[in-house]
Amino acid sequence: MNLLKISSSPHLHENVNVKKVMWSVVIALMPALIAAYVFFGWRSIFLTVLGIITAVVIEALMQLFMKKPITVSDGSAVITGLLLSFNLPPESPFWFPIIGSAFAIIIGKQIFGGLGYNPVNPALLGRAFLMASWPIQMTTGWMTKMAKLGVSTISGLKISIISGGNPYLQNLITSATPLNLAQQIRGDIVEGIAGDSARTVFHSLSSLDYIKNLFWGNIGGCIGEVSAAALIIGAAFLVYKHYIEWRIPLSYIGTVAILSWFLGGIDGLFSGPFLFHIFSGGLILGAFFMATDMVTSPVTKKGRLIFGIGCGIITVVIRLWGGYPEGVSYSILIMNIAVPLIDRLTPQKPFGFRKIREDNQK
Repeated sequence: MNLLKISSSPHLHENVNVKKVMWSVVIALMPALIAAYVFFGWRSIFLTVLGIITAVVIEALMQLFMKKPITVSDGSAVITGLLLSFNLPPESPFWFPIIGSAFAIIIGKQIFGGLGYNPVNPALLGRAFLMASWPIQMTTGWMTKMAKLGVSTISGLKISIISGGNPYLQNLITSATPLNLAQQIRGDIVEGIAGDSARTVFHSLSSLDYIKNLFWGNIGGCIGEVSAAALIIGAAFLVYKHYIEWRIPLSYIGTVAILSWFLGGIDGLFSGPFLFHIFSGGLILGAFFMATDMVTSPVTKKGRLIFGIGCGIITVVIRLWGGYPEGVSYSILIMNIAVPLIDRLTPQKPFGFRKIREDNQK
């Protein structure tokens, strides 16, 4: 006897499941992992593997403890550990990805019921926990292999770290991320303690040479965020597979570009280096791989646009005036909390719905 499943129309089917989507995202992040090895060496791979193993083991133990089916093979825990590690400095202590991934799985995911029930992105929640607990370790240790040799990423200029020179440029080589340096220079200019040397370095951040380095990844930053090229390759794969769509990434990146161009300069309005803000920091990683999380992003089309614009506004506010130079993680977490309200305020018309005019009813 054949059993038929009866449900309301429309009857649509696509050969896609959670496992297929999750492992596709893992594959899409592999170019970024390869770029991390190129620019930071084996330690970046070591930290990433630690984060993944911890996430998988902790999820299995939590599901066993809570007497739930073991579902670590679906790849969601792998993505959590991978993204958590991607948000760490390459010279982080080895226990950072372990603690961060454990917190992300336990507090950010399993405590709410597992995949599909978490209100915020678990990997970003784990990063926020590490940032709040160990802010110094989370904001240092950015140096690439080239930087350790004393080679600046601005026009290929070589400067001795020990000897004198432009202090802002030395700061970029030795410790600061590009966003950290840009925020420092803007603050010093506002306070009137920075001169022409600071302005020279700030304008160099938007030069073609430096934008190329930002695009390819030869700059300081977190493990998985530095190479925009590698991330875009992975994002293109996901867009091609229809696992992510354009509304959140485009509205997010577009909002950051417009606001940073309008407000982010040192020579008045409409003088900000918008390409610098697009390719630096974790914007590309966040816009394509974390803000688009199916569980924690809006389900409505208008809602996704609102979500992306909100993320962009918060990111720029934190980058330009906040206590931290980067605002991607916090912007997505804040907007994750607002998702239920956004979905409620932006309902979509039911499939096949057509409004009947009153004059036709008479």
